[in-house]
Formats: sequence, structure tokens, C-alpha cells
Amino acid sequence: MLDHVFLSVSNIDRSIAFYTAALTSLGIINHLDYDGKERQAGHPDLMGFGAKGRMLFWPRHGSVAPDAMHIGFAADSEEMVNFAYAEALEAGATLIHPPGPQLHYGPRYYAARVKDLDVDNLDFFYKNWQHGS
Repeated sequence: MLDHVFLSVSNIDRSIAFYTAALTSLGIINHLDYDGKERQAGHPDLMGFGAKGRMLFWPRHGSVAPDAMHIGFAADSEEMVNFAYAEALEAGATLIHPPGPQLHYGPRYYAARVKDLDVDNLDFFYKNWQHGS
């Protein structure tokens, strides 16, 4: 099981604002900041985002490479995909594809994709077979 991912961003404050705006509707919030300099020499500061008591990813200031990351965020419904997509665009994301069925992945795969502020790919998706419906 994957436990954590460090995501390098060019501007930490701007990225925290972006991810807060884009992910809150999915229940993913910034709720733990880790001061690396206070804990271990050379460790970066991390701004942890998580849900349901578990951290998912940690933006940190660092060198970015456009399109280096592709992160999928699970939603509990198609409506949540639509809302997260709209919030991400409002926060400054760039459209890759709007919400809708992604038939190339499967007949019940619903998703939207955007690029974040450092041009990483973000998917908001709903797979109804993973939710018992």
C-alpha cells in the first residue's frame, strides 16, 4: 500500500492555496505541516494533505519538471468530480479534459483532468464499482 508522496512545487504558499481550494470538496485538507529543519538536518519542510485521518501527499518547495507527476484523486460521486474540477479551474488549474465518462478506461469510469500550477496532471475520478454501487 502506498503511504506517502512528496510533490515538489515551485511556490509553496501558492500551491497550498491551490490544493486547499481544489481538494477540500473531496474531503482532502491541509492539516499537518512538518518543519523539516527542526527535526532532521537537510529534511525539507512539508505541507501534508490528507483525509479520514491519513496523510496522502506532501507538497514541498523544490525543483519542478512539468508533467513529471500524475496524481489521481478519488471522489465518492460524479458530482464530486464535477465540483473538484470546477474548484481547481477557479484556483488556477488548466483544463486537460472536462468531466465525463472515460470510455477508454472503462464504461463506468468518470473523470476530469487538469494541470496544476506547476503543470502536473491531476485526475479527479469516480469509479462506481469501487463504491459498491
